[in-house]
Amino acid sequence: ALLPELRQAGAPRAEALVADLDARDDLTAKVHGLHAQILINNTGGPPGGRLLDAPPEALAHAFGRNVLSAQILVTALLPAMEQAGYGRVVNVLSTSVREPIDGLGVSNTIRGAVANWGRTLAVELARDGITVNNVLPGFTDTDRLRSLMEARAAREGRPAEAVIADVAESIPVGRFARPEEVAGVVGFLCSPAASYVNGVNLPVDGGRLAGQ
Repeated sequence: ALLPELRQAGAPRAEALVADLDARDDLTAKVHGLHAQILINNTGGPPGGRLLDAPPEALAHAFGRNVLSAQILVTALLPAMEQAGYGRVVNVLSTSVREPIDGLGVSNTIRGAVANWGRTLAVELARDGITVNNVLPGFTDTDRLRSLMEARAAREGRPAEAVIADVAESIPVGRFARPEEVAGVVGFLCSPAASYVNGVNLPVDGGRLAGQ
């Protein structure tokens, strides 16, 4: 559905490729030989819950979907980046990389793993004109956030709107982010203007971490 919009905006060669990040052999085959200089890893988070209640399989599954799939994608795109002398890898993660979020035990663990994966690559690839950065969105107005707020409201026996209002009040700007505000930061990191920004964990959270 996005392709016509992209083509109208100036990307006439935009294409879609459908792959399952949990089917890593198939993923490897589908992305082999792709020529692109920008990779944005933006993978859905695992279900909420306490870390102690999570079975080992939940951690292994989340690690595979987030870390192993990202490794496959970088490996596939690296030759084209090296040939061009230009590459951008941006991992869209969470402020939980800096401050764990209550009730997101597996996600807190895996987001931290991806962040350090990215920062390790940032050092290894810097001399090739390739930067790797992590964007840490705060509370962003998405369907997933709504579902998390509703689950928290159910646990606390409160209306969802009351929980949402309390969380928004904890953010210095007093509201949740719009998805396009996060996208703007990602776009900057992918541009030539960000050529000297490398290996950072960049919060996009309305000042929430700064106020803690």
